[in-house]
Amino acid sequence: MGSITLQNVSKTFGEVSVIPSIDLEINNGEFAVFVGPSGCGKSTLLRLIAGLEDVSGGKILIDGKDATEKAPSQRGLAMVFQSYALYPHMSVRSNIGFPLKMAKMDKAEIDRKVNEAAHILNLTDYLDRKPRNLSGGQRQRVAIGRAIVRSPECFLFDEPLSNLDAALRVNMRLEISELHQKLKATSIYVTHDQVEAMTMADKIVVLNKGRIEQVGSPLDLYRNPRNLFVAGFIGSPKMNLISGPKALEKGAHTIGIRPEHMTLSTTEGAWKGKVTVAEHLGSDTFLHIQTEDHGTITARVSGEMPVRHGDTVYATPDESRLHRFNDKGLAQ
Repeated sequence: MGSITLQNVSKTFGEVSVIPSIDLEINNGEFAVFVGPSGCGKSTLLRLIAGLEDVSGGKILIDGKDATEKAPSQRGLAMVFQSYALYPHMSVRSNIGFPLKMAKMDKAEIDRKVNEAAHILNLTDYLDRKPRNLSGGQRQRVAIGRAIVRSPECFLFDEPLSNLDAALRVNMRLEISELHQKLKATSIYVTHDQVEAMTMADKIVVLNKGRIEQVGSPLDLYRNPRNLFVAGFIGSPKMNLISGPKALEKGAHTIGIRPEHMTLSTTEGAWKGKVTVAEHLGSDTFLHIQTEDHGTITARVSGEMPVRHGDTVYATPDESRLHRFNDKGLAQ
């Protein structure tokens, strides 16, 4: 239970085509992440699956049954929004149990489900508090708890961590991943943050201008990007992309090399350049290097490498990790 299939799904607003046509299969129990830049259609696609937007064409199947025309409440899905959307006058207990109360469930059963969800989310000690007395991360857990009690076929997350600070984002990312392992429910997660996508997903769906550029596991996309868009989007820092005569020498219109797939030396190497910026992060240092023949590149080196702004360095790419793309931007 919990598989979702999109067949030629499209969405237009007036004469504007937001999603031209999408085919996609999300299997039962998968954690699928929709990722892409702002305006790529990922949130619209999630809303189509949820039933919050009407499709302009195609079908949405849930567990093999056509759900295209079904109301959101009939699809067996639960959505967690970017905003927590909690009722400020209600306690945590009442907020979590609200959808069950609206469904006229027996009070004893509501209490059981709320207590179970609170236990899973470490909210038991906060059940009688109001949302204003909670941290941002706790409020987000309450919103997730409200989804859990519905026992959905699939969880839909629409950029749920974007309102949190950096440290809390990391903690909540881990908590959502652990929650998925506990519940084993299908999850679809929308984010513009490719680090979230890489660390959380079983399956990543890379979107660009309403179209799917590539679908695969995080490592599949990292190792074998299908085109220049995926190559430049997946990976942090992003892949170095070099066009022109130096790419032609390697038999391609554009070559790509990830910052971590180069070795750095202060004495000799293939690509000579000067360090313009050195970002020291502790375990790693990211060097931005203005080379003589390959433009500006980024290299990832040990955090303890004694290199600073203005130093001359030599970068040598690992030829076995070089990516080649043709004049249409497709991987060769």
